[in-house]
Amino acid sequence: MTSNTFRISEDLGVRRLGFGAMHLPTEPAADREASRAVARRAVELGVTLIDTAYLYGGGANEELLAEALHPYPDGLLITTKVGVARSVSSGEWRLDGRPTVLRAQVEQALRRLRVERIELLQLHRIDPDTPLADQLGALRELQTAGKVGRIGLSEVTVTELERAREIIDVASVQNRYNLLDREHEPVLAACEAAGIAFLPWRPVAAGASSARAEIAAVAAELAATPTQVSLAWLLEHSPVILPIPGTARIDHLEENLAAAHLRLTPAHRDRLNRLPEPA
Repeated sequence: MTSNTFRISEDLGVRRLGFGAMHLPTEPAADREASRAVARRAVELGVTLIDTAYLYGGGANEELLAEALHPYPDGLLITTKVGVARSVSSGEWRLDGRPTVLRAQVEQALRRLRVERIELLQLHRIDPDTPLADQLGALRELQTAGKVGRIGLSEVTVTELERAREIIDVASVQNRYNLLDREHEPVLAACEAAGIAFLPWRPVAAGASSARAEIAAVAAELAATPTQVSLAWLLEHSPVILPIPGTARIDHLEENLAAAHLRLTPAHRDRLNRLPEPA
């Protein structure tokens, strides 16, 4: 039986099917109000993990979630990410893991989210131009100061994860992963062995036409949608996977969250497991 809950760092319980807020528009005003409605509906439907980041609108996404949901209900985890900054001269986004930048972005996130502590903070990417020990050391200092509860990583290799675990306790990993894109299977295996939460971004992706046809066939046999089948496969594939599908529409949100109740048969899982990844 697939469990619908997971305990991050063994002490923070969440439902395994969360919500990614990246796609929520923050303007114009009508779209912003619709986005707030989607976020509120997610919580009404039992979502307890919402993912955002400074990168999503330079903090605008964080502000939107606070407008929609603050004061936050008990048990709701809003996780955000830092470590990507916008160049003042060019306006381009780039990796920036300098301790001064990370500390500033955390302080800004605390203000925008209207909290005194970020229960799960993830490093959006490892900055190759800044020593890893400096990046994680800065986040560990914020953790010691009580401004961060748990620290996670995003888009890391097994080797990078191992190096990071020598410096900090890693609570989560957020890598690209889905039924048709399993490049990070070794990272998932490492997370499973260590009991680390694995939050796949882009949890549903289009593949080759033959693969899409097979997913559609399984969906038809289960009276479900291909998206629901893809999410159900993730939930059953590993107990540490916490998918965070995102959408700006309430009907898509409800479709996504219904996947938590879909059960694949062993035969269906076998057919899906054999699907080839795109070349």
